[in-house]
Amino acid sequence: MDQEKIDIKTPEYVSIQFQSAGLGSRASAFIIDQLILFIVNLLIVVLLFFVFLSQESLFFLGDISSGSIAIAIILVFLLNWGYYFAFEYFYGGRTPGKKMIGIRVIQENGHSITLLSSFIRNFLRIVDSLPTGHLLGMLMIFFHSKHKRIGDLVAGTIVVHERKEKQKRKRTPLEKEIELRGLSKDSLLLEDWVIKSLSAKEWNLVNTYCHRMLQLAPFDRKQLTKQVADIMFPKIGLEIDGRKDVELENILLALYLYLKEEWEFEL
Repeated sequence: MDQEKIDIKTPEYVSIQFQSAGLGSRASAFIIDQLILFIVNLLIVVLLFFVFLSQESLFFLGDISSGSIAIAIILVFLLNWGYYFAFEYFYGGRTPGKKMIGIRVIQENGHSITLLSSFIRNFLRIVDSLPTGHLLGMLMIFFHSKHKRIGDLVAGTIVVHERKEKQKRKRTPLEKEIELRGLSKDSLLLEDWVIKSLSAKEWNLVNTYCHRMLQLAPFDRKQLTKQVADIMFPKIGLEIDGRKDVELENILLALYLYLKEEWEFEL
């Protein structure tokens, strides 16, 4: 039950097929994340220990007020909870553990996870961890048809496998063209919220354009570039006037790299 394909219909009526992540892959990612958190927490404890020693208080444990202990507990909770919340929202639905295993969290409609959904699904980790050892969450993931825990059900999210890079895969003409032009995501500075506002419809448009442009005659290519730029530039807050054709192409190719990371999943 670890890998099952599901079809998702986006709000733009685009059907996308995903491969849901089951208990095995999600548990592996969770263990990696917990090991990272254990190391971070251990370093914090050691750091605090040396801070107290530097104050030359041999009996510092007896000098700590209940208020200080409460603050420390709250900070530790925020660190351990915020780890999942922050990584999943700001890192495209991936914690370091999920990244290593090759899975990510997305919305049920195929969009990137929202701030509210990330907050809800991770806040409900408390419920999924009941009664002990995350038993409830594991049972939900194992028996649910889409491998969802309670946090996923309430937040409207799903965990899926990402596209795996094929070893020694021959580079496509588009990849060669992007490399020849020296382009990367850094060639186009866009805010994270701008990328998240673009849907599967925009991804399909940019993806189709980038793969077709190299096959067109110069005049047709210029016309197509102008048409796509007229649609996409207002969505990303850029002006078209005064830009040369090659600059329009480079911006659309860089945008392709952004959207590819957001919308290409394991099929």
